[in-house]
Amino acid sequence: MSCTKRGRFDDSPMLEDPYVTPEKPAKKPCGEASDNYEAWEVEDVCLFLQQQGLGELQDTFRENQVTGKTLPFLTEDHLKEMNISPVGKRLDVVRSLHLLCHSHGPAMKVFNDPIHGHIELHPLLVHIIDTPQFQRLRYIKQLGGSYYVFPGASHNRFEHSIGVGHLAGCLVRTLHERQPELQINERDILCVQIAGLCHDLGHGPFSHMFDGRFMPLACPQKNFKHETASVKMFDHLIESNQLETIMKRYGLVLPEDLKFIKEQIAGPLPPEDDDCFNWPYEGRQEDKSFLYEIVANKRNGIDVDKWDYFARDCHHLGIQNNFDYKRFLKFARVCAVGKKKHICTREKEVGNLYDMFHTRNCLHRRAYQHKVGNIIETMITDAFLKADPHIKIEGRDGKCYTISGSVEDMVAYTKLTDNIFHQILYSNEPELSKAREILHKVERRQLYKYVGQTQPNADSRIKPEEYDKLPADLANSTPQSCTSDIRLSPEDFIVDVIHMDYGMKEQNPINNVRFYCKTDLTKAIKITKDQVSQLLPEKFAEQLIRVYCKKTDEKILEVAKRYFVQWCMNRDFSKPQDVDVVAPDMTPLKPSWVAKEDENSDSEHRVLLQKSRVRLFNN
Repeated sequence: MSCTKRGRFDDSPMLEDPYVTPEKPAKKPCGEASDNYEAWEVEDVCLFLQQQGLGELQDTFRENQVTGKTLPFLTEDHLKEMNISPVGKRLDVVRSLHLLCHSHGPAMKVFNDPIHGHIELHPLLVHIIDTPQFQRLRYIKQLGGSYYVFPGASHNRFEHSIGVGHLAGCLVRTLHERQPELQINERDILCVQIAGLCHDLGHGPFSHMFDGRFMPLACPQKNFKHETASVKMFDHLIESNQLETIMKRYGLVLPEDLKFIKEQIAGPLPPEDDDCFNWPYEGRQEDKSFLYEIVANKRNGIDVDKWDYFARDCHHLGIQNNFDYKRFLKFARVCAVGKKKHICTREKEVGNLYDMFHTRNCLHRRAYQHKVGNIIETMITDAFLKADPHIKIEGRDGKCYTISGSVEDMVAYTKLTDNIFHQILYSNEPELSKAREILHKVERRQLYKYVGQTQPNADSRIKPEEYDKLPADLANSTPQSCTSDIRLSPEDFIVDVIHMDYGMKEQNPINNVRFYCKTDLTKAIKITKDQVSQLLPEKFAEQLIRVYCKKTDEKILEVAKRYFVQWCMNRDFSKPQDVDVVAPDMTPLKPSWVAKEDENSDSEHRVLLQKSRVRLFNN
């Protein structure tokens, strides 16, 4: 007998198990609105008002046909137009709607970030993240060539952008909850978060190396900026992924909100209306000017972009971060300054803000402008320049572009990431041999050699139009006491001019920050440097000049250092730090480089000084 179960062969229809109670749809209790407020009809909205103790406003909402879809975007101005008064009643409505939208809003997606912990992002932001244009940021190093110096600096623009989007939401929501009178609505919050998320879409391979070193040499006429490329890439992202419909579904108004997002990333969009020079933005009016200070603060540089890269870069570099953005959030308020509204902080925080900009300067000195990291980026730039004419990247309609030309076509630019390094390194094409050779040297740590660093006087700083002439000027500075037959040419030198500042060139950024006191939360005040401390910097910008030699032979390098010392003497630059070691006989030739205490205490130095003077007299 078969042990398989016999099937039922009767033709009667399948009967339900009589012992199982059929599932019944759960009924909504009488007098209770559905949880999905976006599907509410007018009467559902009125029922909600009654539950909130605002039943006297039901007739007004009926007359204006307010449905659930419009609730997240109602502001006090809208309620005022509906003749709802007094002000307190309008604020009660706004507060109730805010709580409703947050408690019954769309399902957020949770990201586990190593810096900010578990963060929640709106579904619209997730739609943007899940596109090829945004995913491209996974393959662009946040700190470019610094990864070759700091082994932990392997993080990418992808996670930084998500962090900035999160922090942008933190700041704008903090202002919204603290000051309902600002009338920040869900559209504003979403637009600010999207701008934070997309502000770095336009970065090229190795981040700032691409727009700071490669593009100025490859295409100086283009004046390429990654912010402008971010706007173009954002347009391409929205168009190619058909996101406009999804944006409208979540309440954004197009094209107004698209303009607002792009203006936050790159500033006013061209062409600007000459009649509107006092307020050049179109996305939001002047009463919401403070929203433009969250993602990329052109006014004073205090923005969520810095907050994230301070914390993230310090974490991966192994450097202490001395700025706590969470404390800034505790004291952030919006105050009126003339016709505009600006984000202000408590007067007691002024010292912390000076520390923030000092932290930025320290990061540049210790990491971003590290002398080895800079020379590695210079070598990679040299390789990219040699490979540029021979690389073909397919763009729209099958048209091919070079590395530098790809910035004109976002289809091609989407394909341009740090991977171009290995594409050149592993290539077999003979026309890429010179570029390949340079990248092999980077891999083997056969780097150009550091010669020295100096600084010009404040009155004689190097201008951009002089940069190309500096190697020739250096090669012509034959040392007065040179006994070697080795002669160097301009092609042997690299002169790297570095600008260090607090983010606003020679200006003190704190001069553009406004503060308030706890005795009057509405009055914005200015605090001068003299009111803070006498130990703060007198100047807020300087120029560093670093020289490298492409030849690595020790004898040639010794001669190159003497050329460099002579060049510093000729140009009246600062005394190189190691000059007393690498060229002690040259130091006495410039009296200002000889310290008084050295003359009085070091007998050997006095003898050397006398010999140098005799040699100079005989010559």
